[in-house]
Amino acid sequence: MYSYHLLKPGESMRVCKQPDLSILQIPSMASVDDHERLRAVKAFDDTKAGVKGLVDAGVTTVPSIFHHPPESLPSSEVVVPAHRFTIPLIDLLAGVRADMVSALKVAAETVGFFQLVNHGVPDDLLAEMLASVRRFHESPAETKRPYYSRDHRRRVRYNSNFDLFTSPAANWRDTVFLELPPAPEEIPVACKAVAPEYARQVQRLGRTLFELLSEALGLNPSYLEEETMCLDRLSMGGHYYPACPEPHLTLGTTRHSDLSFLTVLLQDDVGGLQVLVDDDGNKQRPAWVDVPPVEGALVVNVGDYLQLMSNDRFKSVEHRVVANTVGPRVSAACFIRPCASSKRVLTPIVIDGDGGARYRSTMVEEMFTHYRVKGLDGTSALQHFRI
Repeated sequence: MYSYHLLKPGESMRVCKQPDLSILQIPSMASVDDHERLRAVKAFDDTKAGVKGLVDAGVTTVPSIFHHPPESLPSSEVVVPAHRFTIPLIDLLAGVRADMVSALKVAAETVGFFQLVNHGVPDDLLAEMLASVRRFHESPAETKRPYYSRDHRRRVRYNSNFDLFTSPAANWRDTVFLELPPAPEEIPVACKAVAPEYARQVQRLGRTLFELLSEALGLNPSYLEEETMCLDRLSMGGHYYPACPEPHLTLGTTRHSDLSFLTVLLQDDVGGLQVLVDDDGNKQRPAWVDVPPVEGALVVNVGDYLQLMSNDRFKSVEHRVVANTVGPRVSAACFIRPCASSKRVLTPIVIDGDGGARYRSTMVEEMFTHYRVKGLDGTSALQHFRI
């Protein structure tokens, strides 16, 4: 058992015999001032060990900085039964091309999420990618610490909650970020043998999806790839959700939509991903539906960039990950998007009958900055750019 204390400048990590996490156990967030919360958040961040470090230290209660408002937790919200709503499952080898275009069009325009099978990424590569993410997060703390950073300009970085200092509550999750392709020597040993090849496979799949979605918009198949110019790079987040001692108090990932054109997610068999949809039984109140693990499948969702460019034809739907007691849950999310500093301007594609542009033309860099500053606060970043 070990614990951490708040480090002073120049002081190294100390390992203690008994866990002492009291500095994180401030009162409920509703009753503390910003200074107390910041002190607790900084104490957690200074450990550079993430949520995994808390679990390794033997926590039996969730520290208060991870407590979410009751109204945002699964116990207080509607979840659609699986028999009434399922996420579309699309087979890329089934049917003629027109059928695939039609299936993707319906999924992108309604749910914004779909699962892909027969996508061409080898099963052994999928398994090894998940294993590499798990290897990294389960490495000794001193192995991971050199990668710990909140500098979004670093091409390889590890941290817990990119928005830790701005979000209302922290999520029960750690992440290693890889901006691909990085220099080979930058990639952690745990991921080096698999991440570059997995990225190449996702880029190939992304090209196919862009072609099909361009056709779904009534455009030339090469339109989205040429307009976005983002398939030469990927941002990958290797997420690790440790088992949580009190999952009813926190979330694995807060309700949010993705800042991407498309997100390609590889998830393990633990489950926990949920999507916010219109419940046919109660259209006045959106409800959550599970995205169950399907062996060999990849989960794909529309991101904010593509909803803006499609002028609301395609939906960047909000989703979340619930905390669980059986973890760890491991996933690898590939975000198909330009670099954060891109000066490229995204302009809505107005189709006859749309009634005009619903968003102002917006630079990628501006959207990224707004998203990063806002953090995962449970609201859509797109509202800031809507006309």
